Amino acid sequence: MADELKARILDILRQMTPPDGGADVVTRSLVSDIFIADGKAFFSLTVPAADAQRFEPFCRAIEAEVARLDGISKAMVALTAEKTAGSAGARASAPPQPRQAPAQAPAPAAGRRPGAAKPGIPGIDRIIAVASGKGGVGKSTTAVNLALGLATFGLRVGILDADVYGPSIPRLLGLKDKPKTSGGRTIVPPEAFGLKAMSMGLMVDEETPMIWRGPMVMSALTQMLREVEWGELDILVVDMPPGTGDAQLTMAQQVPLAGAVIVSTPQDLALIDARKGLAMFQKVEVPLLGIVENMSYFVAPDTGNRYDIFGHGGARTEATRLGVPFLGEVPLEMAIRESSDAGRPVVAADPDGPHAAAYRDIAAKVLAELENARPKSRAPSIVFD
Repeated sequence: MADELKARILDILRQMTPPDGGADVVTRSLVSDIFIADGKAFFSLTVPAADAQRFEPFCRAIEAEVARLDGISKAMVALTAEKTAGSAGARASAPPQPRQAPAQAPAPAAGRRPGAAKPGIPGIDRIIAVASGKGGVGKSTTAVNLALGLATFGLRVGILDADVYGPSIPRLLGLKDKPKTSGGRTIVPPEAFGLKAMSMGLMVDEETPMIWRGPMVMSALTQMLREVEWGELDILVVDMPPGTGDAQLTMAQQVPLAGAVIVSTPQDLALIDARKGLAMFQKVEVPLLGIVENMSYFVAPDTGNRYDIFGHGGARTEATRLGVPFLGEVPLEMAIRESSDAGRPVVAADPDGPHAAAYRDIAAKVLAELENARPKSRAPSIVFD
């Protein structure tokens, strides 16, 4: 059924004339793999950055046409900028290939180990990191709501809190009980709002400081990745600590990350640090899925007036400059803060509200970028006698 729907969607795209007057987007290989889940279709169009504004109405027209298909209740089309050769996440010029086709994956650069050499986590299809160059930009709130947004598309999602020194996931998800163990060997992660979650904050008291050196942090992360019964997950979202230290390098070097999302606020000071995070992931050959501008603007609840408290559009401008997808804006909003503090993230607390819709849109774009990124082969299952 899914394959039939994908073929019908491609037929629709072949019949639609792009705004630049060129051949249809299928013939020009501008369409990513089409992801269909729970009656919803997600894919992206990759166009030259200069044409992005012209293609926005075209994307909305595609969504309307595809949503008319029997078996499709909603369509979301993300618009991504065409990368220049050598930039992170650049698409191959050849037509899209099936995910299993090894020809799609480029050969590793000389002197570098291919990503496939990193052992995956049994049962987990893809792992994505949510990172920021500095603290206080709302990275953990974004990570939790992104994970919940991905789950609304019918995916099995887990979240790992890799911020050993300042774990936030237990508070954001309202988790208080310590996790149980299975046979005294592995940890059974608790669940909240349909997410499996693991955090050092579940193992120690909330006010207990973690005074650990680098090797202990790396050991703790390895255990939370490989000694937890994650089960079968489509995506594991990793909430990284801020900066570019041991935890980030451990994740990048020990597991095949499918991509990274960078969270920043609009002001120059935050963007300076965000650039460092972007550069780190580029150096360790992790695809950049895009940038989120958090606290993008504030709308006064009493007057309705909008205020750009931290400036506005800085992350979008930076994304364009670096050739990285811009995933969206999230406003500075009391409802997001209040629901987060109460342990009920806004995507779960108000799923029909505008803020949940913003996170779901970001999640849809992340899914589209994952389909563009180089596929990773699943690691073999490990059986303990």
